[in-house]
This record gives sequence, structure tokens and C-alpha cells, in this order.
Amino acid sequence: MDIESAQNYLLAAMEIMTALFIFLAGLAVLIIIVVFILDVTQTKQAIRRNYPVVGHFRYLFEHLGEFFRQYFFAMDREELPFNRAQRSWAYRAAKNLDNTVAFGSSRDLRPAGTVLFVNCPFPTLGKDAVEPEKVTIGSDCPNPYTQSSFFNISGMSFGAISKPAVLALSNGARMAGSWMNTGEGGLSPYHLEGGADIVYQIGTAKYGVRDDEGNLDDEKLREVAAHEQVKMFEIKLSQGAKPGKGGILPGGKVTEEIARIRGIPAGQDSISPNRHPDIDSNEELLNMIDHIRTVTGKPVGFKVVIGAYGWLDNLFQEINEIGIASAPDFITIDSADGGTGAAPMPLMDDMGLPLRESLPMVIDKLIEYGLRDRVKVIASGKLITPTDVAWALCVGVDFVTSARGFMFALGCIQALQCNKNTCPTGITTHDRKLQRGLVPENKALRVMHYAKNMQKEVGTLAYSCGVKRPRQLRRYHARIVTANGLSIAMNELHPDKEISP
Repeated sequence: MDIESAQNYLLAAMEIMTALFIFLAGLAVLIIIVVFILDVTQTKQAIRRNYPVVGHFRYLFEHLGEFFRQYFFAMDREELPFNRAQRSWAYRAAKNLDNTVAFGSSRDLRPAGTVLFVNCPFPTLGKDAVEPEKVTIGSDCPNPYTQSSFFNISGMSFGAISKPAVLALSNGARMAGSWMNTGEGGLSPYHLEGGADIVYQIGTAKYGVRDDEGNLDDEKLREVAAHEQVKMFEIKLSQGAKPGKGGILPGGKVTEEIARIRGIPAGQDSISPNRHPDIDSNEELLNMIDHIRTVTGKPVGFKVVIGAYGWLDNLFQEINEIGIASAPDFITIDSADGGTGAAPMPLMDDMGLPLRESLPMVIDKLIEYGLRDRVKVIASGKLITPTDVAWALCVGVDFVTSARGFMFALGCIQALQCNKNTCPTGITTHDRKLQRGLVPENKALRVMHYAKNMQKEVGTLAYSCGVKRPRQLRRYHARIVTANGLSIAMNELHPDKEISP
């Protein structure tokens, strides 16, 4: 081959390569455009909808993490506040995917405090299992509330979470047969639109039922109670993530609509008092419970984080002195490791008792003072897996509520942006561009599946223990690992004053 022919050959090869490169570049651009269109129009994954194309890298890295996390990422059960294993269970339950695992558990059974359920040699057959029984709250009220679902949605206010999040939660709760707590932000149209049973929470600022000075407004209280969906009222004395501190909603999240519902100025920080100004004693607490119950005709209870536990004796003794009719219809016990959208770190880290210590104490005190049948108990605070919920049922609660578990069902990725109005999944932001990633119709199904799969798998634990339904679990069905690595029966650690094995 002469030089001229070789040059012609090289030129032809370069032209082919250039054309191929242009073709591939064009194909890549076309693929990116198609992926972009598919991402922004799909309604199942908020990250892809809000961050088209680049959002796919999250799923790639998450997948690679399965193989490389032992070198570069946290292990399955190392992260806080919720580890990968907990989040994975919640995600798969919400998507109604197979939640079985292979090879062996990654859970270390040796640390003190680990809960172990004791399987029965003759477990309950599926055909012998029965549906959860109905439990009535406020049986002496004109309008008592009866509910069979032992797993429900805890308080998340409209303001702390977005409109599409509220819609999805309310719709999902309705389909699952669960209730939804409004949180302290008042009753929005979206709570009602979803059709769920509603527990109206009255926070220290009394949003939604307050006058211009922040005092309880009976007329507004009656208006709320007139809604058939509103089943109960919960007075929030304290919250797990910030005992002794009121709600905090940054001004950037106080939109005109939220301000109107709460009865406060728009665009300004919404800071609730650190306690109810008109509740400064057990007597005033019981008077407030009686007043709201009289005005609304519906069950009334309170939510509290246990700290100064000697207070329980004083409260229950005073109830007995006044008369058992003065007792709250329910008490919600929140844990020191509960969650929130915004709280001072010292309170979040160091204040209050965790549920593992406070819950048995409260139930035992109610039994001691003869109030357990009158007062129903609700457990709240970091209970997002079947193990957590089954443990609480063993202790003796009537109901369990969860907020962050249902946030995972909505697609929360634990980005820790709740207080910044920049939540990438649209759950805790009022930025419409980010909210569009959360499609209520699809997320409602995930909320429903999460609730139903929770009840199903708690049932699986209960049947393995030999009982026919979850609320029949007792303290002797669980053991707690102690400091020496050996376990002790829960009814020995916390003697069951109600039922013995």
C-alpha cells in the first residue's frame, strides 16, 4: 500500500469514527431526554420525579452499598436514628414486597436490652388465628371510639409535613382501617379529604381551637368536634424529641394556608409555649380533660414523656380522690428517642425516659391504682418494626402509633432536612417543585401496605408465641438480654401485676 492510499484509509477511518462518535453522542442525549421525560412523568418514586436522571445514581449507589458497605459504608445495624435494616423492612413492607431474608440474621443478639420472643412448642395454626379484637376508648363518653387496629399514625402536623403527605397518610389510614393523629397544627381539609378517622391533637399553642390571645375557644372546639371523622382529642403535654419545649415551625414553612388553619401570622416562626399556660397542676389537667370532653362529647386523653415519674403517683391518687370519671380516657406515652421536625439537640439527646423504661412503669402504676380498665394506653416513639410493636403489646399497651415509620412508607430517605423546607422527597417541604415528587394516590397505597404488613408480621410473632391474636401477648412471651449476655423473662424484670403465666 502506497502512502497516498494509507492516508486515504486513515481519513476514511477517522470519518467513520467521527460519525460513530456523533451517533453515540446523539443516542446518549436522546436516552437522557427519554429518561428525563420518564422520570418527571412517573409517579412512584419522588427522588426520580424531583431529580430526573441524576436521581438514578441514588439507587445505583444504594445497590452497590449492598456489596461494598463493609469497606465504605455503615453496616446494616449501625446507623442512627434508624439503621439500614429497619428502614429496609419499612420500605419493603410499604411496597408490599417479599420481606423474607436469606442465610442468617445480621442482628447481634448479645447486647443488653435486646428483646427475644419465646416461641411456643405448639404455635397457633393459621386457621386458628383470629382478627384483632375491638377496643373501646371513652366508653362513658356520649361518643366513644371503638378501634380494632393496634397500629396507627402518630402526630404529624400540617406544616411540619406537606399537603400531599397529609393526603397520602389520611387515604392510606382509611384503607388500612387505622386512625391518623393531626399533630399540633390543627385540622386541615386534607386530613378530612383522605377519609381517615382523626385524633385531634391540642398542642400548647392550641392551634386551630384558639382565640386571638391563644386561649382555648369552645366554639372552635365544637366546630372541630362536629366533624364525624374526628374521633378523639389528645392534649399534648410533652413530646419525645423535645420534652419541656413546644412545637417549632420555621417561618419559611408557615404559608398563608397553614397560618390560616393555625390562627397565626404567615411567614413568622411558629413557636409554641413550652407548656399549656392554663395547665400548671394535676387539678388543672383533669379540669381541662373534663372541659374538652364535656364540650365535644368525645374521648379525651393526653400525650406525655415520662420524666419526673413520682408525678404518676400524685396524678393517679388525685383521680381516685375526685372519682374515676375524672380520669383521662387514654394516655399516650412517648419515648425520649421520639422524633420531630425541629428540636434543640440537648433536649433531643438527653431529656426524658425512653419507652423501654417508662412504658412498663405507667402500666404498672395504672394497675396499682385500679385505673387500667378505665384508661387505655397508647405507645409512641421509634416503634417502626414488628419487633418494636410486639414488644409494646407484650408490655401491655392497647395501641401503638408511629410517625417516622409512616414517613418511611411515604418514601423518606432519612435526609435529616425536615426543618429546612428542602426535603428531597416532598414530605416535609412546602416547596411545590419538591412536593410534586410525592403523588398522594400512589403513596397512600404504600401507607396502607405498611400498616397492614405491620399487623400481619406482628401476628406472625404472636402465633409463634402460641397466642391467637397480637393483643394476647404478655410479658412472659418476651425475654430481655442482660449485661452478662444472658436473658431474663420480661415478667421477672417487670413483674406483670395483671396476668401471670
